[in-house]
Amino acid sequence: MEKVLLGKPDVVQMLVLSLIAGEHVLLEDVPGVGKTLAAKALAQSIEGSFTRLQFTPDLLPADITGSMIYRTDRHEFEFSPGPVFANVVLADEINRAPPRTQSALLEAMSDARVSVDGKSHPLPSPFIVIATQNPFEFEGTYALPESQLDRFLLRTSVGYPGREMERQVMSTHRTGEPVDQLQPVVNVESVRHAQMAVREVKFDDSLVEYLLDIVESTRQHDAFQVGVSTRGALSFYRGCQARAITESRDYVTPDDIKQLAVAALSHRVLPEGIFQGADRNYVEQQVADLVQQVPVPV
Repeated sequence: MEKVLLGKPDVVQMLVLSLIAGEHVLLEDVPGVGKTLAAKALAQSIEGSFTRLQFTPDLLPADITGSMIYRTDRHEFEFSPGPVFANVVLADEINRAPPRTQSALLEAMSDARVSVDGKSHPLPSPFIVIATQNPFEFEGTYALPESQLDRFLLRTSVGYPGREMERQVMSTHRTGEPVDQLQPVVNVESVRHAQMAVREVKFDDSLVEYLLDIVESTRQHDAFQVGVSTRGALSFYRGCQARAITESRDYVTPDDIKQLAVAALSHRVLPEGIFQGADRNYVEQQVADLVQQVPVPV
């Protein structure tokens, strides 16, 4: 992935650890910095299927999940899967669709399945949603509800590349799109094994207490009217295990918790006086300061 997403090893690690944790990612950034490229590169690297959903105000839930169609040759209804049936789903500008359509992703993200006409249809495994939104343009957008934000393990940004890396981008794109030439390094079966391995990563009791101290601090912090939920704490726990795997370890360290805290928790809290997401930098700084104040177990 780093062959095409130049100079962004942290973003690559975030995507990979989210995938093997069985969780989802929210990329919040301006257009044109490589969010779509990152999702495509992830799908190519695991030899998985990829779909891109462009969220618009007229997008309907059935446009995501699929619908029942009538087969005249058999005189019966048959389920036609929607674009959510892929290993890697890019939900582009997710906040441009109304809440009813956004909610169509909720069951998929939470349970890896969709329900249509009373029947449940399992999604491919592994399954990851990489959603994007522009943090600077809010006209005609619908803020993501807290219940949906809580389904994302991480919120992060790609950011602009450095001057040298941008020069390399110009060079590598002269003859085409490099991501199309990317060769898979693992297959989806290997990813499923990695997801099972994540759950076996050792998490010392003292570090569990450290993680819970951080979560509890968000609920008692004066700057937040709503802290991190239990589901958020469990997601954070799983993310720390996955980060250990990406660092070639089978045990969690305090550094895993500290490094992941801001990206895993800042979108799960509701600041006092302003709506969620209104000032991301402020919230992230508050979470970072909070983590520094919680004693690290010796």
